[in-house]
Amino acid sequence: MISISLRRSRQPAAVMAATLLATLLCFLLSACSSGVPVISTIEVASSQSSVPVSGMDSFTATAKDRNGKVVAGTVFTFSSSNTSAASITSGGLASGLLPGTTSITASAGGVTSNGLTLTVTPGFILTGSLNTARYGATATLLANGMVLVAGGAGTAAIGGGLTSAELYDPATGMFTPTGSLSTPRFNNTATLLNDGRVLVVGGVVDSSGNEEPVASAELFDPATGTFSPTGSLNNARSNHTATLLNGGKVLVASGDATGTAELYDPVAGTFTLTGSVNTARQVAAAVLLNDGKVLLAGGLCVDLGPFAGPSTCPASYLASAELYDPATGEFTFTGSMTNSRDLFTATLLANGTVLVAGGVSNAVPTSTAELFDPSTATFTPTRSLSAVRFLHTASLLQNGLVLIAGGVTSTSGGAPTSDELFDPASGAFALTGSLNTERFGQATAPLANGQVLIAGGVSDSGGGLLSSAELYEPGP
Repeated sequence: MISISLRRSRQPAAVMAATLLATLLCFLLSACSSGVPVISTIEVASSQSSVPVSGMDSFTATAKDRNGKVVAGTVFTFSSSNTSAASITSGGLASGLLPGTTSITASAGGVTSNGLTLTVTPGFILTGSLNTARYGATATLLANGMVLVAGGAGTAAIGGGLTSAELYDPATGMFTPTGSLSTPRFNNTATLLNDGRVLVVGGVVDSSGNEEPVASAELFDPATGTFSPTGSLNNARSNHTATLLNGGKVLVASGDATGTAELYDPVAGTFTLTGSVNTARQVAAAVLLNDGKVLLAGGLCVDLGPFAGPSTCPASYLASAELYDPATGEFTFTGSMTNSRDLFTATLLANGTVLVAGGVSNAVPTSTAELFDPSTATFTPTRSLSAVRFLHTASLLQNGLVLIAGGVTSTSGGAPTSDELFDPASGAFALTGSLNTERFGQATAPLANGQVLIAGGVSDSGGGLLSSAELYEPGP
């Protein structure tokens, strides 16, 4: 403790005042050896400069006095300048919320540090869960911005089709039950029609333990929230493709029981046969091209030969591709893929080419990817995925990139440790934030606001059938 006494002095009053002030400053600023240390500067540090959405980063702070000595035992208050991008706890643990940047500061003793920039990169955040856990369900973005999730398998063993359906509302982040399908089904298709209804076609019904393809179809009406029967297929099928054509009809092609193709007319509510595929195939991929034709590629060959007779399959895993021309109603072969594959994804890019990624090639999972160019009718390899995967999903983002999410890495199980983005400009894949719960066979739908909904599926790490859902935040 410093005591200050005033004695009579011949020094002028101004000199005495200056002496008194210097003594007080000595005490307050720790200039005297017996003073309490006072913080002069604060430095903030972290091990990372960026985190994905839902990622975390730990920040530390160090306080020093004006002589550069560390002021031990200082209690700091951390702050984030952009709480929409990241929050931070009193202990300095920052959490990425949305893509963007923020400045992290620490304060103590009336002193605030300079800001340290933290960049939050695209990634996944949890949203409301499904009411019913499901695998292999369909997800369809409706005209009103909601997502219809319907059917799917109700057991992790991929059997037991569901009749239940749910609606996801991006405004509330919640799923609510809606009208049920008239027939339990999985491995079916769901296609948004031009009038806003959703056409659900075919699939498998688990009948007393026997998985049987069905010919029935039904329509979901968002105005009433109900499903109603429509005309049936001429041929029962599952693992087929369904593509909305420019004229409003839906092309339903091949599948695991037939090589035929049919057109659904929403006005008449009926299916009529059109030209058959050249090679019957299931779990293939179909994409509507910018010229109005449909690319049908890959898959597993369906042997249509007589029992114990000659096979109609050139190979089990197909590299061949075909084009359907609505003007002629016929399929014709086009250039083949460089790799045979099934359980892969095919995505139309903004430049009109088609990205084919992953899948299983001749019973071996693959990381290869290729691009189909309609102008040359050829497939050419592009750079590979960072990990082999199949049963994943691919979603075109509003910024032109393609999100590859989830999947399985081997036929005996195993999940990718990360998800990735394909950039058409560079022809390369880059890692992005990882799903909070790894999954395969999920239902996926891009939302009107640019996010991507990923719901349900199966967890390969002991989680079984999933009801959880996530949103991918791509950023601006």
